[in-house]
Amino acid sequence: MKVILLENVKRVGSIGEIIDVKRGFARNFLIANKKALYASKENIKEVEKIKSELSKKDDEKKKDALEIAEQIGKKTFSVKKLSTENNELYGSVKPTEISKLILEENKIDIKPSMIQPVEEIKSLGKFKVKIFLHSEVDAEITINVSSSESIQ
Repeated sequence: MKVILLENVKRVGSIGEIIDVKRGFARNFLIANKKALYASKENIKEVEKIKSELSKKDDEKKKDALEIAEQIGKKTFSVKKLSTENNELYGSVKPTEISKLILEENKIDIKPSMIQPVEEIKSLGKFKVKIFLHSEVDAEITINVSSSESIQ
């Protein structure tokens, strides 16, 4: 299915580009999230007209993402979790929990879908987490998991 991108999408394409993607990806993600339009003749003409406007909006989003990256990049956030005596956690630290941590400490709202742990956080220690703020901007934070108490 051919679609026209309305914003830069990582690993897919850039604004105004006409790409061929699978139907489900087009309908369920790109079009549903207003990142693309069906590639009809009318839509192609419409996108050509508003291409510069879309670029400006994308630049603003990128600028905001860079500011957020400066604020939270390279920071360490601490989490206390219940653990066993082998330093393993009961459960794991999920992106939703990391999102709440950032909101509490820095008053910055980051969607859990933007957060990608480098490895699953299932034990005590320090873990690197990537946060994709924009198709061209990402930040890296450290999550320090410590034990709130041990259960025998």
